[in-house]
Amino acid sequence: MRVSFTIPGQPVAKGRARMSIRGGHAIAYTPLKTRMYENQVGAYASQAMLGRPPMFQAVAVIIDAYMMIPQSWSKKKRQDAIECKIWPTSRPDLDNIIKAVLDGVLRVAIVDDNQVVHLVARQLYSEIPKLFVEIKELQ
Repeated sequence: MRVSFTIPGQPVAKGRARMSIRGGHAIAYTPLKTRMYENQVGAYASQAMLGRPPMFQAVAVIIDAYMMIPQSWSKKKRQDAIECKIWPTSRPDLDNIIKAVLDGVLRVAIVDDNQVVHLVARQLYSEIPKLFVEIKELQ
């Protein structure tokens, strides 16, 4: 089985767990922005799955995070970014984008993230920010 989907908009990285104290007990929670993005990833994954159950075997995952080119850049620098002569090396970090994606597809497209045995991820510039994800079951 193979499933792919594209989420429009700037990719969001998984935020660090936050701590608060309630009733004298420390509680860890995921920031709201992260939860909302993971839910969005899950919704797009669910739509792409077409009602099929999550994959149970080993999977390969491809993630392309297309980041918005800064408006302040010159026309030449913007063109260099589109042609991959300049790479996005500022926040959000690619590894945190990967974490948000894998947590978003959990129990929707895959059963557990330990199924991911092959991962290819890139962070690129684009005029139109988006996140492309492909998950392929390995035989």
